[in-house]
Amino acid sequence: MTINIGTAALAMTLLLSACGGDLADGNSADPDAVDTIDDGNVPAGATWQWQLTGTLNSGYAVDFYDIDLMDTEMAVIADLQASGHKVICYFSAGSWEDWRDDADEFDEAVLGEPLDGWEGERWLDVRAESLRGIMTARLDIAVNKGCDAVEPDNVDGYSNNSGFSLTSADQLSYNRFLAASAHDRGLLIALKNDLDQVEDLVSTFDFAVNEECFEYDECDLLVPFIEAGKAVLHVEYSDSLKNDVSARETFCAQMNTLGFSSLVLPLDLDDSFRFSCL
Repeated sequence: MTINIGTAALAMTLLLSACGGDLADGNSADPDAVDTIDDGNVPAGATWQWQLTGTLNSGYAVDFYDIDLMDTEMAVIADLQASGHKVICYFSAGSWEDWRDDADEFDEAVLGEPLDGWEGERWLDVRAESLRGIMTARLDIAVNKGCDAVEPDNVDGYSNNSGFSLTSADQLSYNRFLAASAHDRGLLIALKNDLDQVEDLVSTFDFAVNEECFEYDECDLLVPFIEAGKAVLHVEYSDSLKNDVSARETFCAQMNTLGFSSLVLPLDLDDSFRFSCL
């Protein structure tokens, strides 16, 4: 839902974690990190950083960077990988974004209601066959840019006010199409949110990316990914977790017990602050 990653920052950045100072120690992954690709999955316990806007801070010692597919240059991805990171590439598969280079390729008939709070975005009719060609083209971009994995966003239109009469079956069909198309191209793929369909899709997707399951008391729905040995890359945005050390410590203790890879980040995902539970 966000844009404009610039070239990778060269300086390391001092930020705080849930347990104190978290120093980004240059452009290398953690030498003691978990194996970042395990039997075709992102394994539980993987560390990550998610940044979709601003000049990319490439200095975190994490296994995975999650960055914007369309707005990130190939050289930035190559630099991250040369420094020992795997790269997850974000794109929206369930919403139209009016600023994207391929925005004119979407038929007006597939554009639904606006996404609440996200200017320039509208839900998509995931039943439309024309969408599949656009999304496979985006996956081809991911391959050409060298991404290791993708995380398609907004794949839960059926449970939102999309403007279309989408069913759970419609969403399952579309999400499975995305997973199969990613796997055909050698890409790992995350299930983004879509918590009500986790049981149906955990065997199809390689890891999960979740926003605010703690805020909405839904984290238990993601446990099947952990039970399958697959990572849950999880983020919360609340001011209470940002500003209250005690609250953050309690939160991290709970998320670590679940086996989640949890961060507290700004909603703009601009690296203005970062707290990691791992």
